[in-house]
Amino acid sequence: MNVTLFGAGGKVGRVLAPALEAAGHELVELDSAEAAVDFTAPEAVVPNVLRALDARIPCVVGTTGADLEPVDKRAKEAGVPVFFAPNFAIGAVLMMRLASEAARYLPRVEIVEAHNEAKLDAPSGTARATAALIDGDVPIHSIRLPGLVAHQEVLFGGYGQLLTIRHDAFARDAYVPGVLLALEKLPTLPPGLTVGLETLL
Repeated sequence: MNVTLFGAGGKVGRVLAPALEAAGHELVELDSAEAAVDFTAPEAVVPNVLRALDARIPCVVGTTGADLEPVDKRAKEAGVPVFFAPNFAIGAVLMMRLASEAARYLPRVEIVEAHNEAKLDAPSGTARATAALIDGDVPIHSIRLPGLVAHQEVLFGGYGQLLTIRHDAFARDAYVPGVLLALEKLPTLPPGLTVGLETLL
């Protein structure tokens, strides 16, 4: 597939570009693309995706911290799918699923998420998505420090016990299988915005 990678020079993009090529995709400019992938910044992602949608090019989005409502509206008007996931690591998706199940039995819960200091949004998209899966009103503690990649703990407190569900991404390679899966499934998705890697598993 011919793919435009917005953010090819960024932290994720530098890992994703060779992985896409190794999987048989060709990186091209937007006017030759069959799909676009965006790992940029909150202020850049919506203009990038709207430009792709104007050309009726479906998109995979991994950039968090932006309001994607305009993207959903434009994608439906264009009859084109857009897939967004707050986290493309399959382990992180399983962490969220397990946290949702645990919350049925241990309702006192807080989230601690830690990322590299360059990450612009706080709380992270993964933390917000986890809180929404539980009940939406979960305290989230954000840490931004050098040396970190992406880490999240969901702590459930009970009388005399603590349950911790934790996911750690030690390298950005963890996102590659999820992005490849999203590109594979993109043609099967309905027009508009589809959210969450769990919808593809």
